[in-house]
Amino acid sequence: MEAKGAGDDTVVIKKYANRRLYNTRSSSYITLDHLSKMTREGIDFKVVDAKTGADITHQILTQIIMEEEASGEQMLPVNFLRQLISMYGNSMQGMIPHYLEASMENFRTNQAKLNKALEDSLGNNPLAKLAQQNLAMFKAAAAAFIPGAEKPGEAAASSAPAAETAKQDELSNLRQQMAEMQKKLDALSK
Repeated sequence: MEAKGAGDDTVVIKKYANRRLYNTRSSSYITLDHLSKMTREGIDFKVVDAKTGADITHQILTQIIMEEEASGEQMLPVNFLRQLISMYGNSMQGMIPHYLEASMENFRTNQAKLNKALEDSLGNNPLAKLAQQNLAMFKAAAAAFIPGAEKPGEAAASSAPAAETAKQDELSNLRQQMAEMQKKLDALSK
């Protein structure tokens, strides 16, 4: 039997006093890593305290972010964290969640548009396709004759720097938008 939240496809996760998380849909204990993966896969879930039934999804998601920041490459800049903390108790605190949600949605939309534009530009350009095929054949030939040369499957990895640059440009644009919004918020609060 599947446990769903409010009659939809939301997976209910119960958190017990011993800090264990129980997925009521799969009838299995899971970890924060599982919840992180579910989030990346777009699976909607709700975490409830097993004893009180209180919704603690926000706390668990915050905990996942803290663990990600502590264990991997940090995504949240220190200055951003300081500014975010300074907004607690501010008269504009109520607006920040909506602004951050809108900014993230805008970021995702722009990212999808950029990816589509890149795909379309390669897809509509026969010379780009031919160059891509030639490069793949050259790399395959080089791999056959030169030890340690890039293998054909690694060709996609060579485009990673361009994608990383695009992501950094998007991040820079988002930071600029947030700085502009901060200026507006500061002006409103005066």
